[in-house]
Amino acid sequence: MIHKEGYTILITTLIIVSVIVFVVFKCTGITWLKYLTLTAGIVIFGLFLQFFRNPARNTVINAHHVIAPADGKVVVIEEVEEPEYFEGKRIQLSIFMSPLNVHVNRNPISGVVSYFKYHPGEYLVAWHPKSSTLNERTTTVIKNEAGTEVLFRQIAGAVARRICYYVDKGDSVTQGEEMGFIKFGSRIDVFLPLGTKINVELNEITRGGETVLAEI
Repeated sequence: MIHKEGYTILITTLIIVSVIVFVVFKCTGITWLKYLTLTAGIVIFGLFLQFFRNPARNTVINAHHVIAPADGKVVVIEEVEEPEYFEGKRIQLSIFMSPLNVHVNRNPISGVVSYFKYHPGEYLVAWHPKSSTLNERTTTVIKNEAGTEVLFRQIAGAVARRICYYVDKGDSVTQGEEMGFIKFGSRIDVFLPLGTKINVELNEITRGGETVLAEI
């Protein structure tokens, strides 16, 4: 399945690649150049198809679990000060998404969106220490039925130049459902209450909507 965010880009890419291949085949008699152009066009279009894939995920809804909001690799697990909403210490868990990962973002818990804000910003590389406060980003806080709040932040990177989001303050959301998409790789930070049991380790690979990051 192809994600809706990819339709326009894929159609545009297909048209451009097709025109280039047609012109090369029409205007040159150099066989190797023809097939090099065709191969390059197929590879480029295939990479875009791979990037915008949207595989089905089986989310086992559990009020005590915080599931991974994205595919990627765990690059940060540490206690930090969260200044935007909690204004206090939280456990930060960050997932880095490479251009090869699925880029659908999902709700880590079920509940009501108690806070949402979009921040325009810069495009530092996603692993830069200041990317979480300087880059283009969104901040979403979901409160579950027990009153526990989990904050997660979509962060653009040097290649990722557009954050898409489908939630707003006051929305009721379900664990594992889509909440957004980041085009061309980046990072998601999750902020959890102190004392939360963390179920993953640094460098562990996550699957959005399925990997249980923590228990609350």
